[in-house]
Amino acid sequence: MKTHLLELEAESIYILREVAAQFERPAILFSGGKDSIVVTHLAYKAFYPAKLPFPLVHIDTGHNFVETLEYRDALVKKLGAELIVGSVQESIDSGRVKEETGFNASRNALQTTTLLDTIEKYKFDACIGGARRDEEKARAKERIFSHRDDFGQWNPKNQRPELWNIFNGRKNIGEHFRVFPISNWTEMDVWQYILQEKIELPSLYYTHTRKVFQRDGQWLAAEDCIKRRPDEVVVEKEVRCRTIGDITCTGLTLSTAHSLEDIVAEIAATRVTERGGRADDKRSETAMEDRKKQGYF
Repeated sequence: MKTHLLELEAESIYILREVAAQFERPAILFSGGKDSIVVTHLAYKAFYPAKLPFPLVHIDTGHNFVETLEYRDALVKKLGAELIVGSVQESIDSGRVKEETGFNASRNALQTTTLLDTIEKYKFDACIGGARRDEEKARAKERIFSHRDDFGQWNPKNQRPELWNIFNGRKNIGEHFRVFPISNWTEMDVWQYILQEKIELPSLYYTHTRKVFQRDGQWLAAEDCIKRRPDEVVVEKEVRCRTIGDITCTGLTLSTAHSLEDIVAEIAATRVTERGGRADDKRSETAMEDRKKQGYF
């Protein structure tokens, strides 16, 4: 394994073991995307041959790719892990959130309420996520142990120092932490690690033929959950996902990458950021930070 990947792996495993030592009820926030898959793989390695000590928590928008859900269920079975699903549809049905309407409607932002309700219901005191600092400017402000108040909110101006890998998990009743073990990884690091470890991924990450349409310079999946305008024509293209989320905001990339080696080469050559295809980040200049302050991933 490349030396820098060994160092990143060692740091992440150290962080995961710190979470297990400092918190009573930690969990992994599992989206089915490559970053949460890598975090789960690292947790498996950190505690092997013992059982994974963290349940996997998936916030289901109801608008997930079928491939993502199939992969999630297969991985849970393979690891013998506990799966907890928070349903955005249930939040809508109970009146906790109001579903958006119109052509740009998405359930992505609605996940925040469902996530916070799930954290409260199961009394999680630490939620481990796959966010990385290189993804987006708001995420670059995060500490590895990121404190959330008793409303589940994040204050970027009130964060604890992290010197010499000393992580402070002290909290008051009702508060919790989001923990990001791969904060210092880059997108390329993640792909090289997946290649080195031969980690299985959802088929969405590899080039496949899919019905798509173009909106605001992005290719989106032509699924029933996305309302199309009359001039948005559905065509078949060879595409893949660089990042996976709610169907309504996940942009697809034209690609010929059919293997991990192809993906690594493609990422090395691209000049478009990983989240450049995420429609939810384009709602405003501070879209991600606004959602994070409210309790988003």
